Formats: sequence, structure tokens, C-alpha cells
Amino acid sequence: MKDIAGEKVLVLDFGSQYAQLIARRVREQQVYCQIVRHDITAERVRELAPKGLILSGGPASVYEPDAPRCDPGIFRLGIPVLGICYGMQLVCEALGGEVRSAPAREYGRARCRIVDHDALLAGVPAETQVWMSHGDQVTGVCEDFVSLAETDTCPFAAIRHRRLPVYGVQFHPEVTHTPAGPTMLRNFLTAVCGCSRLWKLGDFAEQVVDRMRRRVGSSRVICALSGGVDSAVTAALVSRAVGPQLSCILVDNGLLRQGEAGAVIQEFTDHFRTDLHVVHAEDRFLAALRGVANPQEKRRRIGHAFIECFRQEASRIADARFLAQGTLYPDVIESGGSADGPAATIKLHHNVGGLPQELGFELLEPLRDLFKDEVRRLGEQLGLPDEIVWRHPFPGPGLAVRCVGEVTRDRLDRLRQADAIVVEEIKRAGLYRRTAQAFAVLLPVQSVGVMGDARTYADVVAVRAVDSEDFMTADWSHLPYEVLAAISTRIINEVQGVNRVVYDISSKPPATIEWE
Repeated sequence: MKDIAGEKVLVLDFGSQYAQLIARRVREQQVYCQIVRHDITAERVRELAPKGLILSGGPASVYEPDAPRCDPGIFRLGIPVLGICYGMQLVCEALGGEVRSAPAREYGRARCRIVDHDALLAGVPAETQVWMSHGDQVTGVCEDFVSLAETDTCPFAAIRHRRLPVYGVQFHPEVTHTPAGPTMLRNFLTAVCGCSRLWKLGDFAEQVVDRMRRRVGSSRVICALSGGVDSAVTAALVSRAVGPQLSCILVDNGLLRQGEAGAVIQEFTDHFRTDLHVVHAEDRFLAALRGVANPQEKRRRIGHAFIECFRQEASRIADARFLAQGTLYPDVIESGGSADGPAATIKLHHNVGGLPQELGFELLEPLRDLFKDEVRRLGEQLGLPDEIVWRHPFPGPGLAVRCVGEVTRDRLDRLRQADAIVVEEIKRAGLYRRTAQAFAVLLPVQSVGVMGDARTYADVVAVRAVDSEDFMTADWSHLPYEVLAAISTRIINEVQGVNRVVYDISSKPPATIEWE
């Protein structure tokens, strides 16, 4: 079987908020892509044998003494290079150009004029919109460079080296605000790098299934189901590999969304016919959370209770040697879990290490090379229903961190009803797939109201809906007023104990998507 990941492109990450987006855009062009540390050695790059290198943007200035730099040896490997924003400035500085602070920071849309339709810009309109985000820019290049594009304020909006397969763009082709960006990236990957565009999820799934089958042998595999798409796709993929050797454990902690446990139970008993173990542990989790309002303490107690429940149930499954987890590529990147990936640990994910070692299992992570959108597409190919594949992301601690303040059975029931109404109305309006996340939050606040000529003093529900591609940044969803009105009316009328609904219009940053 041919290794389709053998034809790959590496993204050197210089701290850009768009590094993961670049990798996703490359994969959308059916070329496998990995994110690596910015100072990866030229020798290591030679060992990995990529078809191309992309240098990401970043917040630093290349002329600063402590600015992140790449190994200059990568330019002598003969591997095509595309520098984006900071990456372009780095290319020019390393190969004889000059970079200085721009007269004014340029952020947002700009009109770009193509002056040379080289291989990189073939098929791009002579004048096109691009997205700029920079405070520095290339002010001069040596005779080895050719200018390919310009804007009114940026004379070197795109460049190429005369002798080396090195290109640079000051703008960001990976964002949707650069309409011709996909064409530019496709040109780089095919015309410059010579990629055959072999990356297909179906082929990927076949290879992962084959590797798991050979590794697992006759042993049993345990998979923890949470109700989310990641664990569901993981279980479906492992089921395809080892069939009846898979046992799934669903810990129903009482913190799931309305109908979530039932949907998972039905899918993995009726459709996949998996050996499913359901642990009904609502009372145990509520007891652990009694009197706790601090969100971090909630997480700690929920994690501890989950491990105890999982360990107890797993001990009943004979010959279990492997634990399958729904770790995704962003989890690996942000946790510093890749040998060649960015060195700085951004955050620790609950599903990157920890649990397997504590329980004595070997770890299977069939999705660790995939982004969320790829996982969803794979779920569709595996036959999972839309209800599971396109379900909005859900925090590990569940409704406990959307029930701000103390978690009780009554408050959870109230929140669960309100949350279901939010989802139902957004689906009814045909907006569910257009929003990245939409949910209700029960606040530890009560307000005065009037219902049926009587004064009330009841709970407040906040509605949160966001649009996002990568969940690293997000904007609040501009839902139609009539949808918001329907949500508010139904929650107040149908959820006893609530008399006020507010809508969260905060973006990330400075806010986060979740409240806790």
C-alpha cells in the first residue's frame, strides 16, 4: 500500500495564529502537511524529505536580536520554500534583502496588483484582494529577487528568487479574505513543488486501519465514548480494524447534553454492534461536585471521578491491552506532543497522555494526524449519522462548566432544557452547520421579573453562539433577531425557574468561547 503521507509539505511555525490554518489549507489541496518547530535543522528536514517548506507568519520582527530564525541551511537543500508575512521577511533578510518597520501598520483588506504572473501567481487576476497583517515589510531586495506583486503601500507584496526555488508573499493566502489564496497555494504545491495531490481521507483511513490491525493482533481495545464526534469516529475506526475485539465504555456522568447518552448507546449497539459498557454514575459525579463553584476544582473532581469509574469498568474487560483515544492533531501540536513540532507547550490536553499510563494501557490514537474538519468528513465516510458527526464541540467537563457556580441536579436539568431549546431553534432556522458552537449557560445570578402579573426572582440564562474555523479565534454569531426572540421566548416560557435570557456578544479573544 502506497504511503500517501510520503508526499508531504512542512510548515515551520514562527508563532503565527494561522499556522494550523496554513496546514489545513494545504491538506484541502490534497497534500499531506505537518507543522514543525521553526528551528528544525536542515539535516532533519533532509531526513523528512518534504516536497516543500512553508515559513509561517509570526509576531516578531526579523531585525530584533532574539527574533526566531530558521536554519539557513534549508535554503541550500533545493526544496521549494514559500515564506508568508514574517516568513517572507525572514527569507529576504537571510538572502540579501532589507526589512524595516513600515510607516504604518497594515491590517485588513488591500488591493494587490500582479506585476509578474510567475508560476506562483498563474491564474490570479491582475488585480486581486489580499489580507494584510504586518507592521514590518521588505523595503529592499538584492538583484537575486524579482518582485511579483505590489500594493499602494507595499512595493514587495510577493517575490521570488531568480536562482533558488524560494518565494514569499507579504499577505496571507491561507485566510478566506484572500479569495485567490487557494489558487496561489495550489500553484506552489503543484507547479513549484511538483506534488501529485494524493492525500485522501479514504486512503488515510485504510492505512490507519491496517496499522491498528497489525499492532493490536488478538488483544482487546477499550475506547471511552463521550458523545462527541472525536471519540465516536475513533470508535468507528477501531471497530473497522478489530471488530468484536473492541469494547467501548460510556461514563454517563449526568453532565451530558439532552439525549446525548441515548444517541450514543443506540448508534454503537444498533449500527456498529459494539460491546458497549454504560456506567450510570450521575449520583457519584454530583456528590463529588457538591458545594464546588471554582471551575478548576470542578475539572479536577470530574477528572478524578471519571478515572475511577473508567478503571473500575475496564477491570471487568478481560485481555484489554490498548486504550483508543480521540486525540487530534491540534491537541498534539498545542501539547508539545510531536518530536518535530513546536517546542513550547501551550496547554495540556486531557487526552494527550496521562490516562493510559495511569491505567496501564498502550495508547492508540488513530486521529492524531487529523484536524477537526477532517475528522468530521471521515465520520461521514464511516457511516456515522449527521447528528453525531456535526454535533457542536462539547467541553470535557460537560455541563458542569456551563452551569456557572454550584452544580446541582435541578440546575443541570434547567440548563439542559435551555440548551436543547437553543439547539432546536438554531437548527430550525437552518443555521446549525453555519455556527461553530451554540449553547446555553446558566448563570449564578437571579433577576427580578414579572410573569402573569406576579413578581418573580429567577435565574438568568446566557446564550452563546460563535463562528470560527479553528476555535483559536472566534466571533460571536450575528443570529437573526427573530431567532434570538424565539430562543428567549421559549426558554422563559418552557424552563421553569428562568425569567431572563441574555446574548453573549464577546469575541475570542479577549473572551473565551466557554464561560468557565
